[in-house]
Amino acid sequence: MATPSTEAQFVTFSLGDEIFAVPVEVVREILDHEEPFKIPHGPDYLLGLRDVRGQGVPVIDLRIRLGMTRTEKTPHTRILVLDVPVESRMLALGLVADRVYEVVPFMKTQIETAPDIGVRWRSDYIAGVVRRESGFVVIIDLARLFSDSGSALVGVGQEARVA
Repeated sequence: MATPSTEAQFVTFSLGDEIFAVPVEVVREILDHEEPFKIPHGPDYLLGLRDVRGQGVPVIDLRIRLGMTRTEKTPHTRILVLDVPVESRMLALGLVADRVYEVVPFMKTQIETAPDIGVRWRSDYIAGVVRRESGFVVIIDLARLFSDSGSALVGVGQEARVA
């Protein structure tokens, strides 16, 4: 039997054909997708605000934040409401996912580092990669993805459109 120090629980979700995961302890709830209240002049990945139990929570299109195409809403589209520890504060965020799958345990020995491709690339948001029969699961480092000082992806949406 696995001990808490050798195993961690993650919520898995998809963006397109790719599978991602976040630690279960940061997930507050999973909601059906609703159009958020638009905020003028926000970054392209900020879709707006959503009321979550009396709190205005920014909704992020994670596909755009990661340099992918904009999310196309389907009946499976969900919003993961997360409490992300960033620097000295707790950041409440709603991440749009194409589909949310399940909570899965990963042995810490299964989690590999981001692959080395010989050149610098924006992999700072990857906390680890887990191999599965159907491919890979990318574990996202949410604090790094959404902190000002550590974000590897500032401006990535603009670069993706130019490319």
